[in-house]
Amino acid sequence: MRFIFYVAAGGLSAVVTFLLAALTARLGMKYRLYPQIRERDVHTRPTPRLGGVAMFLGILAAFGVASQLPQFHLIFAKPGPIFAILGSALIIVLIGVADDIWDLDWVTKLAGQIIAAGLLAWQGVQLTSLPIVGRIVVLSSYSGLIVTILAIVLVMNAINFIDGLDGLVAGVAIIANGVFFIYSYILSTGIAQTEYFNLASLITAVLIGACVGFLPLNWHPAKLFMGDAGALLVGLLMAASAISVTGQVDIASLQFAKQLAPAFIPILLPFAILIVPLLDFGLAVFRRLRAGKSPFTADRKHLHHRLLDMGHSDVRAVLIFYSWTAVVSVGCLIFFFVPAVWALTFVAVGFVVCTWFTLAPLTRRKSVEAAVQLASPDDADQAEAARFDPLDAASNIVPGEEKADLDAAQATALEALKKKENS
Repeated sequence: MRFIFYVAAGGLSAVVTFLLAALTARLGMKYRLYPQIRERDVHTRPTPRLGGVAMFLGILAAFGVASQLPQFHLIFAKPGPIFAILGSALIIVLIGVADDIWDLDWVTKLAGQIIAAGLLAWQGVQLTSLPIVGRIVVLSSYSGLIVTILAIVLVMNAINFIDGLDGLVAGVAIIANGVFFIYSYILSTGIAQTEYFNLASLITAVLIGACVGFLPLNWHPAKLFMGDAGALLVGLLMAASAISVTGQVDIASLQFAKQLAPAFIPILLPFAILIVPLLDFGLAVFRRLRAGKSPFTADRKHLHHRLLDMGHSDVRAVLIFYSWTAVVSVGCLIFFFVPAVWALTFVAVGFVVCTWFTLAPLTRRKSVEAAVQLASPDDADQAEAARFDPLDAASNIVPGEEKADLDAAQATALEALKKKENS
């Protein structure tokens, strides 16, 4: 029965977010509240970036209504963490809106993120212990504060880094938080019935609702972007819910399934649901530091850019991100419900399928390359297809160039081969 109230809170967040996002998109276009298109941007038409404000207000409305429901009275009996979460969210949204309008320097943005994370940790939303290798490692107050701030800032920036395609962050957040909601709900109802886990479930539910309400306006072609305000907000709340659960789990109580795997879920699942953003973030930081640049320097080499350069369309690249997120996060969760061998089988099959879909354009381009190389270099039409020889550097491919261009090149090459055979 408790599940219904979480759904209601998420539903309210979705409705309010959708209505305000639609209004924001209309006003943004009417009054031209959008920045200039940057070189690294994928979209080609001006689009408002204030969707994060609508998401924040939707989440705020859901928390306000939930505070009046007796079913959530245990959560709001301790208002400190709630005010800290909403206060940190407000700070992040203000920083994000300012950055979307005035393009703040990275030092200012990082300082705002640290302040927001510090507010959360100060009010008790922090790691006090970590489940590692089947045991609890207790953190001191100082180390817990530092680790918490670093974790929150890391997650916020990881989510913000992948915000480059229509519907990408919202969809990934829905999938990842959906899995995490199931996990936190299981803990709160089946293992440790405390208000702490209810708080994590409520945060996750209203965040899912905000992303669901925002996604229709953000799907390709997007009418509204969430901007830094929305991406950082999503990262903040995902980190807050994960920290709420991870630091409070009793490893001994997790052996209910008589498996070893559940003992590792508290530390694995938060990383699993964030595997794609964290991977992109890590690669970006390594890439930029190796080049002698700031880790916050913008570029066009994120994972979603590389998928486009490989030949995927915007929608297909987004769906690939969804697939990887689902396989990793769901695969981690199902260790709770099935024997380890079946869970590992699911993950292995999922990896194979996702890898095939991810690399499919390269396989197809190799077949075009072979046809082009076999064609006579004297054919007039060969000049048009010459750019597909060689095709081993994805960075040389024009973004968005995919099925139509490949079909044309392949047809040109095959026609040239036929002419050669007939002569």
